[in-house]
Formats: sequence, C-alpha cells, structure tokens
Amino acid sequence: MAVDASRSITKQSKDFSQWYLDVIAAADLAEHSDVKGSMIIKPYGYAIWERMQRILDDRIKATGHQNAYFPLLIPESYLKKEKEHVKGFSPELAVVTHAGGEKLDEPLVVRPTSETIINEAFSRWIQSWRDLPMLINQWANVVRWELRPRLFLRTTEFLWQEGHTAHATEQEAEEEARRMLGEYRTFVEKTLAIPVVAGEKTEMERFAGAARTYTIEALMPDGKALQMGTSHNLGQNFAKVFGVKYLDKNNEEQFVWQTSWGVSTRMMGGLIMAHGDDGGLILPPAVAPVQVVVVTIGTNSAEKKKVTSTIAELCGELGKLGVRFTVDDRENETLGAKIYTWEKKGVPIRIEIGPKDVAVKKAQVKRRDAGVKEQLPLAGLGKKVEALLADVQVSLFEKAKARLEGKSVFAKTMDAFEAAIEEGKFAYVPWAGSTVDELRIKEKTKATVRCLPFEHGYSGGACIATGKKTNTIAVFGRSY
Repeated sequence: MAVDASRSITKQSKDFSQWYLDVIAAADLAEHSDVKGSMIIKPYGYAIWERMQRILDDRIKATGHQNAYFPLLIPESYLKKEKEHVKGFSPELAVVTHAGGEKLDEPLVVRPTSETIINEAFSRWIQSWRDLPMLINQWANVVRWELRPRLFLRTTEFLWQEGHTAHATEQEAEEEARRMLGEYRTFVEKTLAIPVVAGEKTEMERFAGAARTYTIEALMPDGKALQMGTSHNLGQNFAKVFGVKYLDKNNEEQFVWQTSWGVSTRMMGGLIMAHGDDGGLILPPAVAPVQVVVVTIGTNSAEKKKVTSTIAELCGELGKLGVRFTVDDRENETLGAKIYTWEKKGVPIRIEIGPKDVAVKKAQVKRRDAGVKEQLPLAGLGKKVEALLADVQVSLFEKAKARLEGKSVFAKTMDAFEAAIEEGKFAYVPWAGSTVDELRIKEKTKATVRCLPFEHGYSGGACIATGKKTNTIAVFGRSY
C-alpha cells in the first residue's frame, strides 16, 4: 500500500503522457523492470487485473469454452509454416538459440501468440465431426519485442487471454468470431465502463494470417485510439498448414474453419486513462479491489470504543451485501494522508467516521468520481452505499460515452478530416481506398483506419482518398 505522499501528479492538460505515468506510480500499480520494455505489476495493480480476469473468464466459460495451457516456447519451424503469420511477427520475436549450455538444433521462439502451437495440437485432437466445435481458451503471458515501451499499453512481455476455436463450417467460425467480439464489447462497456466502436479491420490492419479481423476501439481523453480487443476469423489458413482435418458425417475429409481472439493488460492502460483525473486513478466499482474504504477520524482512547463499534456494525452490513471494503484506522497517519492514499488508488467510495459523526449517527460519504461529499445517516448506510456504487458504475460509462460522442465527427473532405485528426477526434469518412491510400494518409497525418464500423448512422459519399462514390464508412484516428 506504500504510496509516496510527496509525489505530485502532473495535470492532464499539461502533459497527458506524464500524467499517465504519475497516476500509475501514485496508485502503486506497476513499475519498469531491469529488462527493457518489461514491467512488474505490483499487488494493487494485479488485484485489478485479477478482478478483470475473473469476470471475463466467467463470461468465456459461459459460452462453452474450456481453459487449457500451451507451452511458452514454440519451435521456429511452426511459425515459418504460415508465411503471413511469420512475416507479421518477425520483427517482434524473441528467439532462444542456446539452452543447457549448448546450441539448440532448432531455435525456439518465445510465444508472441499461440495459433501455431495450438494448431499443432488440434491436428492430433481433432479427427471427427464429433470433436467439433473445439473451443479452447488460454490465460498466459506473451513476448513481443517492443521498441517504444509504455507501462500496460506496450510492453515486451504482457499478460493476456487468447481463445482458439475450430469449427465444421465457415459460417460457424464467422459467428464465433463475431460472438466473442460481442462478449468483449459487453465486458469493456459494462464492466470497465468504457464505450467502444466495434467493426472490421482493413486488410492493412488485419491480424497476420487471418481472413478477417474484428476490433473494439476506444478513444482516450488525449484524443488517441486504443485497441481494446480483437477477434479473428482465420478461415482455413492455419488448418491447411498444420493439417487440422476431420471426417464429416459423410466420412469425407475436411479442413476445419478457425478463429482466435484476445485481450490483454492493455485494458489496464485504457482503464487508467478513460476515467482518471488530476487527482489520480478512478476505478469502476465492478473491478475495484476495494469498493469502499472506511476511514477513522482521530479519536482519543475514551472515544475510540464507540467509533470502533460503529464501524464494525457498518462493515458487517457491507459484508452481507457483498461489498468489498477495507478499514483505514492507521494511528500513525493523519486524516489527510489517509485520504490521499485512497483517492490516488481510485477507490469508488470513501466513508469517514469519527466521534462527532457517531454522536449524530451520521457519516461523511464521498464519491471518488464526482468528488461530492455528503452526510448520510448511519442507519441503512450499507444499502445506500450499494446504490451509490451502482450509480458510480453507470455514471462513469455515461461520462466516457459523452466524451466519445463529442469527439466523433463525420468528415466529407480531406481538409475536414485532417482538422478532426489534429483535434484528437475519431473521423468517420466515406472510404473506398486501398492499402496504398491508407499508407499515404498515415504518413501525412499519423492516423490509421481503426475499423470499418458495424454501426455509425452516417450516409456514404465521395471517398476522401479517391473521390469514388461509396457507402462504406471508415473510422480514422491516431493511436498508441
């Protein structure tokens, strides 16, 4: 719980990047390790990740998937089997060439993702149509050599969840890829309280080796996009390379159709940026390790017994309601230091109780998101707090949604498009461009197609890149 009370947090408006790092340090979430690009996730940061993991894992299992675990080290030859896959990942690979004091006969790649080694297993596990669908999920760490690391957002090693499935038909695989993207969207919006734009990636932004890639994109307060999760329809690309076949009901051999999908600790970065303010972290109650902190106000020995008894009664009520709480009764800290600790950690609700509060049978209750403090009766306070937590969850989403909508514009011309990008907005545009057009725009504006959105409400027009009439809409934005 150690927090440096002397450390100030840079204002968002002054330097958003430094603000982000200051919040991570003040909340004691993570720090850089001695290996460049790698991070140490500290207990409070990991507790948030565990909450996210537990909720999402339940959602994944509810859709029929089973958890498994696959090796960290992958034979280099596996990656080379799928040309687009190895081409897409080769600049990011970490390769083991020596082990046990000797040079290896074949180099081993530290997994950047697991499609290859899982398909090698699928080729043994799947023999008949009765084995399908094969629905596997894995929680693991991966390594992608990152040149410009940033805690949670881009690190060489990071934690993630990756689903891998095999199906009898193309339609089933497509439905799976879309369904799991929908699960991600629901999780990010309902649990993390972050609104997203869902859609399909262009060919340039597609996952290496996929037939189609779907994504959910969030817009952070500094005007940059953050990819929160992706889902891929892999077609039969990996199945044909690794020989993942099955005998259908007519006893004819067929290749399976596959998907993969994943989210990572990058969501932690999105969580920090989406809701935090100049005072530090703000957590949605759904993922807050501590939803309520009860802070004692200094008492002498004669008063302490009454305060302690009142707090114990309140905590019993909170516990029965399933509220995650803690009591800060540190006698060696001032009230100000206690408040500082929990505000920086983003605890949704703080309750302050001292002798004067006990005397009037009330407590001071403050919401971290709104910064509003009110005096509420101790009688029935647990139920009131439960309702406040629900309101905080909704309010955080609505605030973030209003920001997304306010920073989303429809640009019909290149001038309007460039102005929107410079203002840190999502630019919705008519689009009939090619990869060459995307690269040209990226070079000029540093903006990329975040997705071709499923929902947008805009009519088509003349493509901003080619002038061709089109009904297709693309969302551009600068990203991390």
